[in-house]
Parts: sequence; structure tokens; C-alpha cells
Amino acid sequence: MDLDLLTVFETVAAEGSFSRAGQRLFRSQPAVSLAVKRLETDLGVRLIDRTSRSFHLTDAGRQVSAYAKRLLALDRKMRLALLELKDLTAGKLTIGANESTALYLLGHVEAFRCRYPGIQVELRRSLSSRIPEAVLEGSLEMGAISYDPGDPGLRILRIYQDRLTFVVSPRHHFAGRREIAIKELGSETFIAHNVVSPYRARVIEAFRQHQVQLNMEIEMPTIETIRRLVQRNLGVAFLPKMCVEQQIKSGALCEIEVRELGVERTIRLVCPARRSLSNASQAFLELLGERPAANPERSGENRPPVLG
Repeated sequence: MDLDLLTVFETVAAEGSFSRAGQRLFRSQPAVSLAVKRLETDLGVRLIDRTSRSFHLTDAGRQVSAYAKRLLALDRKMRLALLELKDLTAGKLTIGANESTALYLLGHVEAFRCRYPGIQVELRRSLSSRIPEAVLEGSLEMGAISYDPGDPGLRILRIYQDRLTFVVSPRHHFAGRREIAIKELGSETFIAHNVVSPYRARVIEAFRQHQVQLNMEIEMPTIETIRRLVQRNLGVAFLPKMCVEQQIKSGALCEIEVRELGVERTIRLVCPARRSLSNASQAFLELLGERPAANPERSGENRPPVLG
């Protein structure tokens, strides 16, 4: 249905006159009359009783007028909502992340909310292995991962360089050492993350190559629980540096370099390469491009984001 015809008819109904409606719409009276006739033809009913000299809506006219008010109000509401999306005063941004990458994103989310307070931001807890597929199918607008998915359908933004670090309790017998050899770890109890990841596999492979036993006697579902157990000296762990940096600085954990094992982690933001991004998503990418990619607890020390 032509909303312009409904607008003309509703104006005529509100004014009770073709001439006054024409003045309000800046149209001639014949043009207004023709628009109403076209609407009547389209609907197959008479909307205005033309048998009397005074202005009267027919029963059908009153029905159409009531519906026209609602349709035109919805049209205005829709246009306002679209304008708000365009102006970034409304909308929603959904980003998939696992526990560690969500921590990294906190600083960027805080900056984004300060700039665009009308946009809702949801960090959705997701397994890293499932994030690329969710982005491609559209259930996530973008996602943070620590590996290259190798999919040409994804655009990749490298936003932070992290690494796995070996941590122990200050009460552990290794505390105070700057570095150790991997062969010294064969009798240690490791607290492992029970989520499959490329980095878990790389640690296991390093121990295998050096023929050192890896005792993963405790496995936990979150990095937070692993960190707490290490602090209590119930074992040792390899954890993302950005997840334990504050505890290392405060002395709650001790970081020790393992000479034969250096595992870098590149945090990447992935978004669809062949699908239009929402205004909110584009604004978030622009913010990442203009802000240094900073660890929440080490601002100003990291590399800028790079597209790749």
C-alpha cells in the first residue's frame, strides 16, 4: 500500500476538508482529491461521503482512518529507529569471546560505551573454536579469537600480542627463579584448562618433544579457578599473560621463563568479509583502529591493530 496516499487521506480526515488538507500538504485541492480517489480505487471502497455538502467519512473511511493513524505512526517510529542506528544513538553490538579474550576486550568496550552510550554491548561467552562459524552464520557480529581460522569469508583484525606464561605460587620452590629448563618440570603438578585449544596442544607437544612428563593432574573449566589454585600452591600452570599480569605485579604469582617453551598468542577480531556490518560494528572497528591495542592493565605498551 502506498503510504503517501494514506498520508493524504489521513490529513483530509483530520482537517475535514480537501482544501485545508491541500494547504497543510502544500498541494493543490485537485491533487489531494485525486490521491483520495486513487486510494479508494486501490481499496475498492468509498472513504468519503460525497452525496452531502458537509464532509463525512463513510464507515469504511473511519476504519481506514484508524488503521492509517497506526500505520503512519509505525512508519515514523521505524524511520526514527533507523536514524538512531545511523547516528549511533541506538543499536546493539554482539561480540563472541572466550574467558581470556573477553578480558582483553574490556578496555575497548569501556571506551566504546563512553562514546556511544545508547548502544547496547553484549560480550557472549563462546568457545573459540565455534566463534568463526557463528560470525559467518550471523548469530555473532564479530568475535575475538587467538588463532587464525583461515577462512576467506572472514576479515581478521590483529589487535593484541599476548603469550603464555609459566606461573607459580610465591611459596613454590621455583619462586625467585628467573628461568628454568623444561626438564625441571617433569615432577610438577600442572593445573590445566580443560578447554581444547591450539595452545594447550603446543604445550603438550613441547613436553613430548623434550621427553618430559606432563602431569596434568588437575583440570579446571576457567582461568580464574586455575589462577586461584596456583596462588594456593596446589600446582603450577601456563596461563595467558594478560590474565595474570596484575597478580604477577602484586606478587600473588611468580612468573618464570621456561627456556625451551615460548608460545606467542595473537588476539584477533574476526568479522564477516562478505556481509555488510552494522553501524555499531563499524564504529567499534573504527575505535579499535584509532586506539592503541592495550591490555586492560598495561596501557600504552602494545602494538597497534593490524588488518590481515
